[in-house]
This record gives sequence, C-alpha cells and structure tokens, in this order.
Amino acid sequence: MSERRLALAAIISCTLFWGFSFISIKIAVAVFPPMSLGLIRFAVSLVFLYFIKLRLAPDEKLRPRDLPLLLGAGFSGVTLYFFCENNGVAMVTASEASIAIGAVPVLTMTAEWLGAKLARQPASIRGSQWLGALVSIAGVWLVAGVSLALSGSIAGYMFMAGAALCWVAYSFLTRPLFSRCSRIYIVYWQSVFGFIGFVPFSVFEFSRWGRPGLAVVLHIAFLGIGCSALGYWFYVRGLETLGMGVTAVFINLIPVVTVIGGFFILGDRLAPLQWLGAGLVISGVYLATRERRPPPSTSGTK
Repeated sequence: MSERRLALAAIISCTLFWGFSFISIKIAVAVFPPMSLGLIRFAVSLVFLYFIKLRLAPDEKLRPRDLPLLLGAGFSGVTLYFFCENNGVAMVTASEASIAIGAVPVLTMTAEWLGAKLARQPASIRGSQWLGALVSIAGVWLVAGVSLALSGSIAGYMFMAGAALCWVAYSFLTRPLFSRCSRIYIVYWQSVFGFIGFVPFSVFEFSRWGRPGLAVVLHIAFLGIGCSALGYWFYVRGLETLGMGVTAVFINLIPVVTVIGGFFILGDRLAPLQWLGAGLVISGVYLATRERRPPPSTSGTK
C-alpha cells in the first residue's frame, strides 16, 4: 500500500475516533468537570503512548530546539483546545458542538494562503481543495444544523469556535517538526505538555469530581486510547503526508460520524436533510483529496 493510501486510512480512522468523541465527552463531562476530564484522558493516553514510543523510538530524546513548537502545539492543540471543546460540549448538544469543526478546513487553508502571501511564496492550495472545503462545510451545516435551534448558550458556541481556532494553530505549529522528528516523538511530547497544562485548571475542579460508573470509565478509556493517543498519532501521519489543506477537510467528516453515532447511541433524530448533508461532506472530501492527473504525453507517433 502506498504512503498516500496509508495516510488516507489513518486520517479516516482518526475522524471515526473523533466523531464518536463528542458522545463520550457528553457522557463523561457529567461526572468530571471539563479540564479534569482532559487531565484524566491524557493521563491514560500518555501511558499508552509511552510504551509505543519505547518500542518505536526509544533513543529519540527531547531536544531543546524542539521545545517552543512542542510547548506551543501541546498548549494550543491539547490544553486550550479541550478547555474550549469540553466547556462547549457541556453547554450544547453533541451535534451542535460538532458544527464549529466545519470551520477548521476553511480557516486552515485561509491561514496557509495568507502565510504564503506574506512569505511571497506560491500558494500550494488547489482550486479543488477550496471547492471541496466549501462543499463539505455546506454539508456540515445540513448535518448538524437541521435540528439547530440555539438550544445551548451563546457561550457554548463561542467555546466551540475557540476550539476550531486552537486546532488551526496546532496544525501550523506541528508542521515544522516533521523534517527532524518522528511522528510518535511529536505526539508523545505534545501530549506531555498538554497534560501538564491541565493540572492547574484541574486543581480548582477537584471538589466537583463525581463517582464514575463502569460506563463512564469505558468512555474515558476510549477518549484516552482511541481519541487522544491513536487519534493524534493518526492525524499527524495524515498531516505529514497529505498536507494541511487536505487533512483539514477530513475534519468535516467528524460531524457526520457524530450525528449518526448520536442517532444510534443517544437516540437523536436523524432527518432526511442530514443524509443529504452527509453526502455533501463526503463529496467535498473527495474533491479536496482527488489527485491532479498529469497532462497527457505529447510524445510518440501521431
């Protein structure tokens, strides 16, 4: 299997994990406050990642020159992202929370385009990627917006918008590390610094911790191993091979997974327009990931 196909398989697996994460967060945040939930899930994640790193990159030690990017990505993509997401999910429905994710591809490509212009370099984003992002975001609005009636608070929607911006920053801070670091090194140390960022917030929430039942424990295990450890590892693999623009468009599959999962697990209603929206999202992802065909050869006999 080619490297591109492996990267596509990784990013699709990532979106499946993260699509169901909204449901698990909604259940677990009723027992553990938002930042405490982040602390616990990344504690689980770090144990899992430690043994993977011990096997795949045992001699790759933390280097001082990597610290600014690892710290920045860990804080923006882990601590601050989950501060926004967990608080947002606590205030709105799982489907409504996922709708803010639809802005990530357009925000990412806009930031990448502006960065190229400021650096006076040619932009690497193709027209089909812009079209795919716009089609997919239209699908996201249909998928998550059919039953959208502002059932949550305005603060909840603002938290989710903040989560989207944090993820764009995470992608930009991670990209320069690929030239000198392994993927497991990047994800492990980002998770370490993100976990440390949760500690001071969690101290103030300790008195609000509940007593988790087996169901909550299983949801936290899924969040820690599937969504945090494997999810970030798979995302970084996709980001390295496919680039920021293409990888970001896949994020719009997350609301599709969320609402379908909510239909089966939480009993949420799934309207016909949501199926249409899912089709638009998938079409947008296809447009964004379609490889440019080489021009026909003019050599040979006529």
